Order: sequence, then C-alpha cells, then structure tokens
Amino acid sequence: MINIFKNAKEVNRAYASIDGKTISGSAEFIEYNTGVFSFVKVSVKFKIISGKIIVGEYGCHIHEKGICEAPDFKSAGGHFDPGPSGNSDPDVNHPYHMGDLPNVAVDKSGEGQMETFTTRFTLSKGPLCIFQNGGTSIMIHAHKDSYHGGEHGSGASGGPRAACGVIREINLA
Repeated sequence: MINIFKNAKEVNRAYASIDGKTISGSAEFIEYNTGVFSFVKVSVKFKIISGKIIVGEYGCHIHEKGICEAPDFKSAGGHFDPGPSGNSDPDVNHPYHMGDLPNVAVDKSGEGQMETFTTRFTLSKGPLCIFQNGGTSIMIHAHKDSYHGGEHGSGASGGPRAACGVIREINLA
C-alpha cells in the first residue's frame, strides 16, 4: 500500500461552522502537496440538536457560493462545479460536480461524521480553488445522496438543505 502522506506537506487550511434549524457542527479542510499532486482532506462533524434523530446517511456537498441564508440556504447556489463546461444543478449533473462529497453517517445519538480525501477541488489558487469568486459553502442535506443524477428539482442529490457553513481560509503564516 502506498502512503500518500509520506512526502506530503500541508499547504493550506480552511474551516466552516455548520448551522441549521436542527443541525450544528463544523468542517475542516487541509490541503496537502506531495510535490507531484495536491489533495484535500475533508473532515465533517455535526450533531442533530433538535427534532427526530434519523439514523442513516445525509448528503454533503460544497456549494458554489459563500452565502448561507436561513431558512432554506438557497443563497448558497448549486454544487461547486467551475467551468468552462460546469453545471451546478444539484440533480442534473450529479455525481460529477467538483463539490460532490460522500454522505455523512449519523448514529442513534444524532452524531454524524465523515472524513474523506479529494482531488476535485483545492484551497490553493487555480481553476479548482473553492475561494474564488466570493467563496463557497458546505451543505448538509436532509436526506441521503443517491449518487445518481435526476431531473432538475428531483432531490436525487440529498433533497432539502438542512445546514450550511461558509468555508473560511485559515492563514498558516
């Protein structure tokens, strides 16, 4: 097995406080560079703070705008998918967006967590940087992401938006 961390150097960090009517949590992003390629470690943790706890998986994505206006978080736009041929429609181009992430597993205590690695976006300057054009946000959806495309508005990518957090760059200097 290849150890991708062996020669990897941390180059950037970001953080988001995730809040919604029934969910509160955070996300941490760490970008590493190996000298050959870069990748981002994404860690998400949240707790269902009110309402019925539904054990299972919740959709999680990077959305194209760094705005999280409650109650529906529509201000965050669609899924992060920079051009020139990008399509940010959450359902139509799914699961091929640069901002598509794995579902977050929630246990019977209402706690959810997910950790993954991606090369689909960066924290560094460039065409896949999530800090361009006003930034991005991280979204937790009310339902599981099916990882299949569907008609516009079908909810195939996780349905209603339950919680949102603007992603903020952390200065390492």
